[in-house]
Amino acid sequence: REIKMRKLDSTKVRPLKSEQLLHIEDHDFALRPGFGGSPIPVGIDVQVESIDSISEVDMDFTMTLYLRHYWKDERLSFRSNKNKSMTFDGRLIKKIWVPDVFFVHSKRSFIHDTTVENIMLRVYPDGNVLFSLRITVSAMCFMDFSRFPLDTQNCSLELESYAYNEDDLMLYWKHGNKSLTTDEQISLSQFFIEEFSASSGLAFYSSTGWYNRLFINFALRRHIFFFVLQSYFPAMLMVMLSWVSFWIDRRAVPARVSLGITTVLTMSTIMTGVSASMPQVSYIKAVDVYLWISFLFVFLSVIEYAAVNYLTTIEERKQLKKRGKASGVYMDAVQAMAFDGCFHDTDDMDLSGFSDPCEENETRTSETNISNEEPTRLKKSLKGNVGRIILQNNHVIDTYSRIIFPSVYIVFNFLYWGLYI
Repeated sequence: REIKMRKLDSTKVRPLKSEQLLHIEDHDFALRPGFGGSPIPVGIDVQVESIDSISEVDMDFTMTLYLRHYWKDERLSFRSNKNKSMTFDGRLIKKIWVPDVFFVHSKRSFIHDTTVENIMLRVYPDGNVLFSLRITVSAMCFMDFSRFPLDTQNCSLELESYAYNEDDLMLYWKHGNKSLTTDEQISLSQFFIEEFSASSGLAFYSSTGWYNRLFINFALRRHIFFFVLQSYFPAMLMVMLSWVSFWIDRRAVPARVSLGITTVLTMSTIMTGVSASMPQVSYIKAVDVYLWISFLFVFLSVIEYAAVNYLTTIEERKQLKKRGKASGVYMDAVQAMAFDGCFHDTDDMDLSGFSDPCEENETRTSETNISNEEPTRLKKSLKGNVGRIILQNNHVIDTYSRIIFPSVYIVFNFLYWGLYI
């Protein structure tokens, strides 16, 4: 009785080895199924788990996906009363034939191995096989930055058999367009994922022939708001800041020159920062067009003041010659305008007083003392004369620049955004 109970105890029965059940040792699995006959069909379906990164500098992307293969190998068929499949891990893969699918244009790829290799093999009684892998792959994406950052990039991950051409292996999408599925939570920091699609084609190699190739296509549209805050908006502010010099007195040389140089240097910094984060391409990008045109506006505002200052000097030289003044007096006037800021229009200036260069400073000192004694009267006088002083010290070029520069820049913005959006 004890011997009979031991036989009925299934936990004590030694299980059959998978090799014995599948008869692996009776066949040569170095050869593909149906070797010498028609090509073996291998179906593929893919589930994209995540798109980990997109690199403009390296022109590549990194994707994690589940890659599943379907084919039939009658050498793996087995008897089963309940018609149930058997599932194995990666240890059986090395003993049977599996398709040699690889990723075209891939830079790096690996099979996840935590806690063990993420490989599954499922064999059905009739010899149908399901082979599944969890893979992370980095592949090239040939990007066009001519519309950056208002661009849409089309990338693809390509699958192909390495050794078997179309005479030995027929690679196809298992369920057509439904063979490619994605996780609903996939999102990227700089891109919208517009679409995922599956397609197929043929690839020709002069030495080995034609191969079936499968494509995982996806379109990425870039978020524009980040670049508006980091590049476009600062460039607009610098251009508008350069227009402030048109409203400053033409004789305030340090103020207008320093403002022009500051805006030029700031624009250079913005352009350098954008170029540092981009690949060194040989064509012009959309952001380059905007930044260079903005830089041109800032530069022209500096040139505009150079023209105003030069024409003002020529005008005063002519006025002094008409009055028959000596060249020494003229040099004092020019130096006063260029350095100490004490020079005013020649119409308001008593030229006979140039023999004493400090006379004007003394007059201003006395006026300041009077203003301290009578502040109310001075404020009323200034309020009435501010508009007249600005108009008298305004050059005709400044007047036109206040209208032309903003108008042309607004037209440029309309054309730019209308063209690229």
